[in-house]
Amino acid sequence: MRLRKPDWFKVPLSNTTAFQVHRTLRDLYLHTVCREAGCPNIGECFNQGTATFLILGEVCTRNCRFCAIDSGKSPADPDPEEPMRIAEAVRKMKLQHCVITGVNRDDLPDGGAEHYAETIRQVRNLNPNVTIEALTGDFNGLETSLITVLNSSPDVFNHNLETVERLTPLIRDKRADYRISLEILRKAKPLRPDILTKSGLIIGLGESFKEIIAALQDLREADCGGVTIGQYIAPSSEHTPVVKYYTPAEFQMLGERAKEMGFIGIASGPLVRSSYHAADFFHLPLL
Repeated sequence: MRLRKPDWFKVPLSNTTAFQVHRTLRDLYLHTVCREAGCPNIGECFNQGTATFLILGEVCTRNCRFCAIDSGKSPADPDPEEPMRIAEAVRKMKLQHCVITGVNRDDLPDGGAEHYAETIRQVRNLNPNVTIEALTGDFNGLETSLITVLNSSPDVFNHNLETVERLTPLIRDKRADYRISLEILRKAKPLRPDILTKSGLIIGLGESFKEIIAALQDLREADCGGVTIGQYIAPSSEHTPVVKYYTPAEFQMLGERAKEMGFIGIASGPLVRSSYHAADFFHLPLL
């Protein structure tokens, strides 16, 4: 039996600004994780004229049990014109902070790192005053790919841990590894001490409170400065079902614990996602 969503899962309706964002993305043939992953905040973010761009196509080579993005073994080749179109979308949308994420591309030798880097460069060239957040996969732990992205000078480097260690092999794709994700974050900070590192957890998948705290502690030990904690919502009946809906009070408690641990940027709430209010994280002192 699947759990019903509690009353606090209510999102605002889209307005004219949101429709304008949809039109810009459609006209430039761009994807966003907002739409592809069925984010519950799509109305709020589009109403504010913001979006998280999804690069490297719309087909992921991994098949995580919580994610709504389509998966496949042989996605199309990366579009060489995509970085410039994203830069143009950032200009048209008058963004101050741009989040660039992508599907996993295990079929590419560098996991798509150079495409990330080129997108960041193109966005910055056309929009010199925009701050940029790179939300990447684990690149199979390849340090060379991590360096490629960091050398393009994003202002924030974000990689999601997603879930607690015990549930990682059950929830994430078999190629994902809890320790590899932590190591990517651990390596990023000494390579670029001038940027904020950030990660995210989704909860409600069957983890214990103790396991959430342990994951947060692991992130701090990896020198991660920002964290998002949000409620898992099953995209469909074919995905992993929700085991528990955490209350707003419980999310507040987790946010307070994260603050006590030393995170300087924290977003914890039922509808929080990895790039939720992403611009707020940028205006923070670096650890």
